Amino acid sequence: MRTEDASARYVDLDAWEGGDILRALWEGQLAAVAAVGPALPAIAVAAQAAEAGLRRGGRLVYVGAGTSARIGVQDGAELPPTFDWPGERLAFAIAGGEGALLRAVEDAEDSEGDGEAWVARAEIGPDDAVVGLAASGSTPFTLAVLAAARARGAVTVGIANNPGTPILEVAAHGILAATGAEVLAGSTRMKAGTAQKVILNLFSTLLMIRLGRVYRGRMVAMRASNRKLRARGVAMVAELAGCGAAEATRASAEAGGDIKLAVLIASGASRAQAEQRLTRHDGNLRRALAEPSEGTGP
Repeated sequence: MRTEDASARYVDLDAWEGGDILRALWEGQLAAVAAVGPALPAIAVAAQAAEAGLRRGGRLVYVGAGTSARIGVQDGAELPPTFDWPGERLAFAIAGGEGALLRAVEDAEDSEGDGEAWVARAEIGPDDAVVGLAASGSTPFTLAVLAAARARGAVTVGIANNPGTPILEVAAHGILAATGAEVLAGSTRMKAGTAQKVILNLFSTLLMIRLGRVYRGRMVAMRASNRKLRARGVAMVAELAGCGAAEATRASAEAGGDIKLAVLIASGASRAQAEQRLTRHDGNLRRALAEPSEGTGP
């Protein structure tokens, strides 16, 4: 596996000056981001495949062991506050269980049986999208989850940092970011981990955009859970509806903090009309705003 290779360039790394070490590590991070570029078409195809089932109420599932599991949890945990993604439609298959996020669990990643059992307990089905991450591309737990999920009809995505590895074949949609040797040989929390996080950032954000949770580059499905976010929400309503701060505040209050509803209300709809429009257009604010005001109900 190329991620396990030791580079002759860094054989004396521990004897270098601190600034030189940092530059080498920084260059590795830049290379990791660059390695994602060739994977963009594969990311787009995978997101398109996942979209249909998620529209039908499917779950987004992250799978991994060790660093990969932690990266998956980091990405998924941001979706509810950022895009109002329902918590019950988010799941994590973690080798060794949730406790492994903080402390290593010996041999957990090698248990295929645990992976298969998790899929059965979670009742994974055709509408679910299951995303597995493994720098090596060969982690038994992750491969078992993907294989079992695919057998149940779920959309499966496998993300790896080594070419020609099993995960790219076990998953219906393989995504490769070939990050190569690490500055610290085998330390895949560095380049490989960075590339995985970038891929997940792109994949999940593209999905949320396609699912109507973004409008004009704004997080219109954001949960306004504190003072800063409530102020941001009112500012978005004012900008998107083209109204003053007072009207945006009133509309936001009437909408209970729901930004999409508030934009429609500030644009002249009643709350009932706004709710009906969003329902008709599957929550897509752009299409709801484009709908003629005539005949929209009470």
